[in-house]
Amino acid sequence: MVGSTVVKELANRGHQVTAIARKPEKVLVHENVTAVRADVLDNDFYKNLEGADAVVSAFSTGNWTDGELFTRGANAIVDAAAKANVPYILIVGGAGSLFVAPGVQLVDVPQFPASVYPVANAARNLLNDLRARNDVNWSFICPPASFAGGEVSYERTGKYRVGDDFVMTDKEGKPADISVADMAVAIADDVEKKAHLKTRFTVAAED
Repeated sequence: MVGSTVVKELANRGHQVTAIARKPEKVLVHENVTAVRADVLDNDFYKNLEGADAVVSAFSTGNWTDGELFTRGANAIVDAAAKANVPYILIVGGAGSLFVAPGVQLVDVPQFPASVYPVANAARNLLNDLRARNDVNWSFICPPASFAGGEVSYERTGKYRVGDDFVMTDKEGKPADISVADMAVAIADDVEKKAHLKTRFTVAAED
């Protein structure tokens, strides 16, 4: 969902995009897009990243229960970026690692859905591991807490708010949301500006 929309956003901005996917036949057909079939767990996966100006990792296991596979896949992409000497890698994480209060992360509140906990917790651990790495220039973006939790919007306004470590809310004080298209805009902006080096940040729709 996010990866395909980011491909479209970057291609429409004139960037030459290599879209790596398990099913490249589903990748957007665009003059600026090259679709590549690859498995992130292959030993030579890093070769797909050589020469890239930046990498966006929107790795997904296809479900929320396999935290171990998420960890293996996400770490494989980061390791490959480091081996390929990629200048910047932006990892798309989840909202679970955001704080709802000092010292309390969203993934640890009692109301957090048990069905998505394994991958949400794995994404939190990935962020912690990234903070200890000095061999790769990373950034970690968290969608807002309500992202893709209900009806999904693909409307592109080109506008969004930027936050840091805490869950963002809307003007009514409820967890904020953002359209998939505007999430892609925020990701593309960060890739272009490299604005959050070795930092986690979050975004949400404008009120």
